[in-house]
Amino acid sequence: PMPQSPTAQAAALSPRFLFILLGALAGLTPLAVDMYLPAIPAIARDLATSIDGAQLTISAFLGGFAIGQLFYGPLADSYGRKPVILAGLVMFAIASVGCAMADSLPELLAYRMLQAAGGAAGSVVVNALLRDLFEKDAFSRAMSFVILVMTLAPLVAPVVGGYISAHADWRVIFWLLVGISLLICLVMQWKIQETLKPEHRQPLNLGQILKNYWGVLSHRGAMGYVLCGSLSSSGMFAFLSGSPYVYIEYFKVPTEHYGWLFGLNILLMMVVTFVNSRLVKGVGAERMLQYGLLVLPCAGALLVYNAWSQTGGLWGIVIPVVLFVGHISLVGANAMTGLMGHFPQSAGTASALAGTLRFGIGALVGILVNLNPPHSPLPMAIAIACCGVGSTLSYWLLTGKRGD
Repeated sequence: PMPQSPTAQAAALSPRFLFILLGALAGLTPLAVDMYLPAIPAIARDLATSIDGAQLTISAFLGGFAIGQLFYGPLADSYGRKPVILAGLVMFAIASVGCAMADSLPELLAYRMLQAAGGAAGSVVVNALLRDLFEKDAFSRAMSFVILVMTLAPLVAPVVGGYISAHADWRVIFWLLVGISLLICLVMQWKIQETLKPEHRQPLNLGQILKNYWGVLSHRGAMGYVLCGSLSSSGMFAFLSGSPYVYIEYFKVPTEHYGWLFGLNILLMMVVTFVNSRLVKGVGAERMLQYGLLVLPCAGALLVYNAWSQTGGLWGIVIPVVLFVGHISLVGANAMTGLMGHFPQSAGTASALAGTLRFGIGALVGILVNLNPPHSPLPMAIAIACCGVGSTLSYWLLTGKRGD
């Protein structure tokens, strides 16, 4: 049969099915990050390393993810969305087998980078695939629904990972990821057709790729959106890197309960994302983004104060973290809408660069959080707060938007 146009495919597929599938694809990365977080102390013991050494596997994953995205954007703009996604899923599955069989920290670090490089394909191409199917505020609404589905992964993952690591070997977590990635691969092959129109395909030319990247990097307004989204996400990565120590080791939260505290972040994120999907058409992506950028620095300041003064104990950390992380999807979805508005014809490249900076900065922030053996929640709190302030400043100083 003749391939359907993107518009016809959007109409032929149930929107609910499309959003669930693309949400699962984009959710593979948070699943790979979050499911093994409660197991980090056990991994450190099993591989005879320190807890801050084991936490570096998070930064290794983020670094591999950042590098991988640079390649997938141009490939998706040239060869199409579907083959790039399928190749990435196969790489993810193979690397997950390697993680499950690793018997040293360097080996686990290497396989985590490869696993992330595979997972990057789906995350990059989902943005471009949605841009093929939807435009402007409809894109932002579709993106919000995909993020809503995607957030189920980090909601469930730490709870599942906590119980697995409390009652079984941590390697079971990686075998589970092998199965999930292969299942998504089969459904993608069976149900999704190519969405990139032939006339929109760009030849794979290194000079043109560098020119496209430079076009985004040298665009002041676009970089305002890119850095705004990147720094807000980096606050969450600081939390991911620091929270296994802060919650499990410092506050003595049982391993199987870590996921429930983690899940509070995701519950608020889901509520905020749902509200965004309802309001964005009437209020506009820009105004919703500005609201999110008011919340992040306030939550960060409260977190630093509580960590420094030890106010509220565990809940003095949990509540401002939930406020911060809960609003990241609001900033991310609407910042991506602003970025895509500048580069509709090279959405894959723009999305790849945004993702590379988001995860690259996140990896650096994670390394900084774990630079010295942790002794209190304060290093994590300061990193999160700095990311919130940086996100807001990037938007106001670079995009030229002043609000109404």
